[in-house]
Amino acid sequence: MSKGLDIIIIDADAKVANLTSKTIKRFYAWGKVFVFTDIKEAINYCLNRDIGVGIFIVDVFLNGASGFFFLDAIGEKFPTAHEDTIMVTGKANDDVVNMCVASNVKYLLEKPIKPYTLQLAVKAITARYLEFAKKLLKDPSLAETVAGLQIK
Repeated sequence: MSKGLDIIIIDADAKVANLTSKTIKRFYAWGKVFVFTDIKEAINYCLNRDIGVGIFIVDVFLNGASGFFFLDAIGEKFPTAHEDTIMVTGKANDDVVNMCVASNVKYLLEKPIKPYTLQLAVKAITARYLEFAKKLLKDPSLAETVAGLQIK
């Protein structure tokens, strides 16, 4: 189990998932990258993790299931999952965009994914966590408060 901010990729197409993983590993240094092609396996993995934070790169359509279904399934364990997700689709349309807006997903990329758009989206999500870490380092009382929180 990683002690960093891991990235979890879920795409029914193994080639796309592995290419996405390879691209991320070129620039990402704050955690591990995990790849899933089966939504049930991904849900099971996420629900059994010790840490309830991560960055998710999720295909909108997952062999009869929805990427939004995945996010809802892990939402209790990962309260910021929707905000920490980059949705990926073969063709963005109004319905997909509206689902992202309604679900509080701020990043939507179309396949084929341009490496720089992926890097910028990952960096934007990572930056929020790095800023929070800096606040904890600068404010010992805040760090004590956070350390004392009971997480279910």
